[in-house]
Amino acid sequence: MAVSVFDLFKIGIGPSSSHTVGPMRAARMFVQRLRHEGVLDKTTRVVSQMYGSLGATGKGHGSDKAVLLGPAGHEPDTVDVEQVPAYLDAIRSGGRIRLGGEHEIEFNEAKDLVLFKRQSLPFHANGMRFSAFDAEGVEIQQRTYYSVGGGFVVSDEVAADGSKQKVIAPDAAVLPYPFKSGDDLLMLSKQHGISIAEIMRRNERHWRSDEETAPACSRSGR
Repeated sequence: MAVSVFDLFKIGIGPSSSHTVGPMRAARMFVQRLRHEGVLDKTTRVVSQMYGSLGATGKGHGSDKAVLLGPAGHEPDTVDVEQVPAYLDAIRSGGRIRLGGEHEIEFNEAKDLVLFKRQSLPFHANGMRFSAFDAEGVEIQQRTYYSVGGGFVVSDEVAADGSKQKVIAPDAAVLPYPFKSGDDLLMLSKQHGISIAEIMRRNERHWRSDEETAPACSRSGR
């Protein structure tokens, strides 16, 4: 199978890609959905429910923090990690969260963040459900997401549609310099007279241009 280096090594807040990065992205996606549907301004409460593995080990892996940061508009690869404790303290001590950084609502962690330690959702162990309510307590939006590993997130619509599940499957493309082992990689390097780094760069061109790869390398410190 073919996997990009930038899928193997993602830039994102820790400690876990599936328990921290994924939930943070999913929570942010939910708020973006509220904005897209035109109901963000009507939202007065958001309830986050973590299921399965996320519910059982969520606090230990930062899932609870992730679903506070995500709705506030923070992204796992750009959030200022040194400021995260201050961001969380402001939400928790103030009892309010600014959705998408623009629409402030009340937040009660004991009621609005629920960890179901013994319940799971059907598609994957890392399931989460977000619900938005208006001032009358009427649910105006609900979405279910799954953190399927490596920071990847799929919605329940994608999970239910077998024809779309391929979006989270490994890329089956044959790369310019395919290899299955370290020995294969060394042999390719000798055969073509190029470094291992150059082999990887040429393979990366299957997914993105050199211009796109260079900024990503700079952000990751490579």
